[in-house]
Amino acid sequence: MSLRIATWNINSVRIRNDLIARFVAEHSPDILCLQETKVDNPLFPLEALQALGYPHVFFEGQKSYNGVAILSKVPLMNRRCVHFIDKQECRHIAADLPCGAQLHNVYIPAGGDIPDVELNEKFKDKLAFVDALARWSADDAIATQRAIIVGDMNIAPLEHDVWSHKQLLNVVSHTPIEVEKFTAFQRAGKWVDCLRELVPHDQKLYSWWSYRARDWKASNRGRRLDHIWITPPLRNSLKGGMIYPAARGWDKPSDHVPVMVELEL
Repeated sequence: MSLRIATWNINSVRIRNDLIARFVAEHSPDILCLQETKVDNPLFPLEALQALGYPHVFFEGQKSYNGVAILSKVPLMNRRCVHFIDKQECRHIAADLPCGAQLHNVYIPAGGDIPDVELNEKFKDKLAFVDALARWSADDAIATQRAIIVGDMNIAPLEHDVWSHKQLLNVVSHTPIEVEKFTAFQRAGKWVDCLRELVPHDQKLYSWWSYRARDWKASNRGRRLDHIWITPPLRNSLKGGMIYPAARGWDKPSDHVPVMVELEL
């Protein structure tokens, strides 16, 4: 089974439903995972998204904040919501695919603006969330399983995942403590970073550009916050993948763009 799996922080699924339709028309993902849907379940645009060719839709949302969804052309079995920390926020859902792989869609907290756990509870929560993902990866021996995790992870771990490593060392998303914990999470599951399997580490690679930039394309001050990882049993299934920066230039865009990989499962 060949599957094209995409992830996209859509920054409001109802506002940007037309952008989802455009991406689907142009690139035909078999599975599209969305984050920051910003809508509680009764108002989720289920029929509109199913009409794009996704009969299997799993979502968990809350008004104005967070929210995750999986749109799929293939059945989603054993659907579940996952809560790793006490706050019952809609940040992690999972399902099993017909090929026997489990799919996780995750939205790691952004963490606010101040990289200090004493001064910023949001940053403290972010680090706790990443620690919890690391414990789950280790405790469930995820590295031995056929697993895929995608989402807006809100951390750009590598030097060339940001426009300026030096200038962003004290900026939330690229601070040493975030990178340290993110790396521990990755190592705990022996997760394989799909895009960096395909694009050398010394090449710049971004999936997010701030709304604050007057001309995002000209300044190109991006960060790679959106990731697709697979466990070692699926490593040989990776056939290709890419980021779609053109979507950042669409009308009323999200500040994130889609990331997609092709797996032969």
